[in-house]
Amino acid sequence: MSKKTKQKLLSYKNAPLSALMAGLVYLAAIVTFAVLIFLIIYILVNGIPYITPDLFALEYTTENVSLTPALINTIIMTFLSLLIAVPFGIFSAIFLVEYAKRGNRFVEVIRLTTETLSGIPSIVYGLFGLLFFVTALGWGMSLLAGAFTLAIMILPLIMRTTEEALKAVPDSYREGSFGLGAGKLRTLFRIVLPSAVPGILAGVILAIGRIVGETAALMYTAGTVAQIPDSVMGSGRTLALHMYTLSSEGLHTDQAYATAVILLILVIVINTVSAQIAKKITKGNGNGEN
Repeated sequence: MSKKTKQKLLSYKNAPLSALMAGLVYLAAIVTFAVLIFLIIYILVNGIPYITPDLFALEYTTENVSLTPALINTIIMTFLSLLIAVPFGIFSAIFLVEYAKRGNRFVEVIRLTTETLSGIPSIVYGLFGLLFFVTALGWGMSLLAGAFTLAIMILPLIMRTTEEALKAVPDSYREGSFGLGAGKLRTLFRIVLPSAVPGILAGVILAIGRIVGETAALMYTAGTVAQIPDSVMGSGRTLALHMYTLSSEGLHTDQAYATAVILLILVIVINTVSAQIAKKITKGNGNGEN
């Protein structure tokens, strides 16, 4: 037993409450990890045997219940939602951190609104999208209506993560840039934002996860048509909605598990690619500073 371990055990013996808290922390970590592994194994065991070539047919039929149209719709929906939400979220966070005066009541109202939006159930967003985008604007059940609804849903998440990422950039970076004669915008786009990219991408990754896994809001806005629409004004289901529809019908439960496997793989690939992009950008910024 190492000297460090002996000291830790001795400190826990002298403070039983600390030992109890440490045990609860380790227990929580083990339970969380075990639940994650159980879910992954359960999905893989029940879904992999039913992944067949028919599942990837270009067209959905009652015989093959192909997930390809839903997969393509998911990619389109994710791209459209991020295209709408990311600029608004990032620029709103820039205003709150870089331009708004501290203690400004307007800033507090914006933050309160953001927190309120993040706590609204997704089904409420779906009803709002149905009443406003689908009915009032006359877009009908379409990918565009679903994308705008999801953009409103993920906007608070992107704002908060971007705001925290900008706050994490040391003020010395800004002061050094100002000292060299750079203006506010040049400092922001050449120094502050590149340094905050990993934190911003973390928020985008979380937003992608919410988009990919959303069902309630899209049932009322994008619809459940199992085909690839001709345009963004057409109706189409995403992977999560496709899986929900198959399982709720009760006729293709095995294919629903197979769809869950593909959905899990898609999320893992997106997270891995985003993490690699963030790492390369961070490394490039470090080399540029050196």
